[in-house]
Formats: sequence, C-alpha cells, structure tokens
Amino acid sequence: EEDEAELEELLGPSPLALDPGAQRVAVVHPAVKWGPRKSPLTTAELQIAEAVALVDSLQNWTVIDKIIIPTKNPDKKFIFGKGNFQVLTEKIKKMTHVTAVFLNVERISSLTKKELEDAWGVRVFDRYTVVLHIFRCNARTKEAKLQIALAEIPLLRSNLKNEVSQLDQQRGGSRYIMGSGETFMETQNRILKEKELKIRNALEKLRRKRSLLRTQRRKREFPIISVMGYTNCGKTTLIKALTGEAGLQPRDQLFATLDITAHAGYLPSHMAVIYVDTIGFLTDLPHSLVESFSATLEEVAYSDLIIHVRDITHPETILQKATVLSVLKNLNLPSHLLDSMIEVHNKVDLIERYKPTEENALAISALHGRGLDELKEEIENKILAATGKKILTVNINLEGPQLSWLYKEATVQEVEVIPEDGTARVKVIISNSAFGRYKNRFPNSKIFM
Repeated sequence: EEDEAELEELLGPSPLALDPGAQRVAVVHPAVKWGPRKSPLTTAELQIAEAVALVDSLQNWTVIDKIIIPTKNPDKKFIFGKGNFQVLTEKIKKMTHVTAVFLNVERISSLTKKELEDAWGVRVFDRYTVVLHIFRCNARTKEAKLQIALAEIPLLRSNLKNEVSQLDQQRGGSRYIMGSGETFMETQNRILKEKELKIRNALEKLRRKRSLLRTQRRKREFPIISVMGYTNCGKTTLIKALTGEAGLQPRDQLFATLDITAHAGYLPSHMAVIYVDTIGFLTDLPHSLVESFSATLEEVAYSDLIIHVRDITHPETILQKATVLSVLKNLNLPSHLLDSMIEVHNKVDLIERYKPTEENALAISALHGRGLDELKEEIENKILAATGKKILTVNINLEGPQLSWLYKEATVQEVEVIPEDGTARVKVIISNSAFGRYKNRFPNSKIFM
C-alpha cells in the first residue's frame, strides 16, 4: 500500500504537462545549408514534414503554417542569424491566429525559450517538449508514465536554473530559506534529486517484476521475437497479421506504442512464439529521453530474434534505417542478435513491382498479408538456429514411457497412431540437450529428421 501511495504521488500532475486545450501551430525548421550538421540522407522539406506529423498526432493541435529558414549554426542562442531572425519574427507577428511555434530543434534552453516567447508573443516548443507531450498522451501503463516523469527531470532542472537567475536579478542575490542554511536553489535541487531516486527505484521494482515474468517464459521455452523499427513503420500491424490477434488496433500515428506488449503466435511447424511490440524510434530524440526508456528497450537483449520493420515507401527510409541501427548498437545487444536480424520492407503494396535491393531483405505488406508465409518460414529457420531446437519425427511404442517423456521434455506437435502394431509416429520440437537425453534413454527409437 505504501508503494502504491508513493507511485500515485510520483505519477501526479506534471508541472511540465501542456494544457489539453487546442493549439494552432506554426512549424519552423532551421535548415542547415552546409557543414557537419547537414545530413546527406534528408532534406529540409522532409524534416519539416516529420515535424508536421508530430503535431498532427496530437488531438486538437493544428498546423497553421510551416516555415523553413536557413541557418549556419542551429546551436546559437537564437538559432538563426540576426537578419533571418528578424524576418521570422515579422512573419510570426503577422500570424494573429497562431498560438504556438514548434521550433524543430532537439532542445532549446529555458532562457532561449523565454526570450523567443517574449519576441514572438506566443508559446515556443522544441522537439523534446512535443515528443514528451505525445508520450504523455499515449502512456497507458505505470512504467511508461514513470519513464516520462524521469525524462522530465533534466527539463525541470533547466527551468529551475532559469527561475533562480530571474529571482536573483529581482532580489539582488540568492536568499537562504527561513534560516535553514539552504538556498532556494539547493532546496529545489534536493527535492528533484529525491524525486529522481524514487522514480528510478520504482522503475527498478517494475524491472525485477518483468525479469520474473521473463524467467517464467524461459521455463516454458517460448522463443521471444522483438519487432522493432522507426515510429509508424507498421510494427503493430505486422504483429496483428502474424498472430491474428483481433484486439490489436494499430494507429496511423507517431509513437502509438510506448509500452512493451507481448503477443502469442504460431510458426508453420505450430511452434508457439511470443512477438514483442516495442517503442518506435525517431531521429534527433534527446539522449535523456532515450535513456529514460532504456528499461523498456532492455527487453530486446533477451530476445531470440529481432525483426526490423521498415516503411519502404517513406522518402527517408535509408535515414530511418540508420537511426534504428544506431539505437540498437547503443543498446549493447549480443552480436548474434544483430547478425541474425531479419529486415522486412513493409507497405510494398504501395509500390509497383517492388524488389528489395538489400540482400536477404523480405518484401511484405502487413496490411494485405503479402509475403507473410515467406516471412514466417524465415522466422522459423532463424528461431530453430538461435534456440538450438530441432523439428523431427520419432517412432515410439505406445506401451512404453516414450510418449509421456516427450510431452514432458519437448513440444509434441502431432501424434499419428498406427493401431495394427501399437506404435505411433510423433512429430516434436525438441532442444539439443533434450534430444541428447532422449537418444540415451531410448537408443532403439527410430528417428526421422
């Protein structure tokens, strides 16, 4: 009960939560024209299109205008040069119906944010704020909500510094609180540190609980398949197609899935497997936001196989692939998982006569079921190799203990009884170690690979 009460307190209203009201947004993208910050895999038009998609995924938020403004150095205090900043300010001030500006940069300091809001007369959001707000709107479980609360801590610290510097200017120096020996800044920092520690402890408890569930799945020997990809690439649609789970409702929006969810399915040999749906990826996600979700992503390291789903119709599909692979490498996954990964090119129904140029990539349409049989066969081959399982048929004497032994130690698929001689042909999925024990115990049994 104490744990529950503390959880409720940690998951209380966030001081950073944006009000649920409508926002009419001008999306502004700083286009880097040259230098190391310019990505060769994308264009300013595609980058602003993704920013628009982020805003469109929020209820009651509407994009009123989108503006691309060139800049040499987006890390400068005001992001743009003096002339371009002036041009942008005049444009925004003429948009009397706009209530907010979404500046498509990873993160701006609270000081810059305040000065931009003073200059433009509307609220200003960066990618961190908008993505965090989308996360808040889509979070369903306690774990996702805790991870969002953890991701807010760096922002709260940044806001605190700005607040204190303003107070100092107004009062001519910091003050101690009621003779406590602590300044306002020290008190607030301590409170934030305590909150962060409580969130991390609560997440650790949930992680241990998930670890226990994982151990139970391992005992039952269900192979685990993690389905990963850039946000909105069709992961949930693919899992629905592979499992036939009617309750899964894919949504055509960014970050529709924030929580790890597990779904049972069967391979062509009738082997039961678990497909794990994971959070989608996005370019330029702030590090602390990714880090706060690392507990969720750690589940991937315990998979037997990864399926990397790509929306092959997206103009930035190559950049999206690079983003996903970069995150996967940073998760320190075992090398065999990265080497055996299946790459799936989804939404090929939208491209006439599509053929993958990448070796070993499979072309599918999760929505229309195209290419799923080949995918299931490939999954089965990789799972058998990863888990050291075999599919074989054995001839057994029905009067002996073989059948009950196989039911206990392996997965029995089919039993074909031959009544005239009291035997049966039994098709099983069996691990290497169990197969070795079977041969030792029943050396005269006929085995068909």
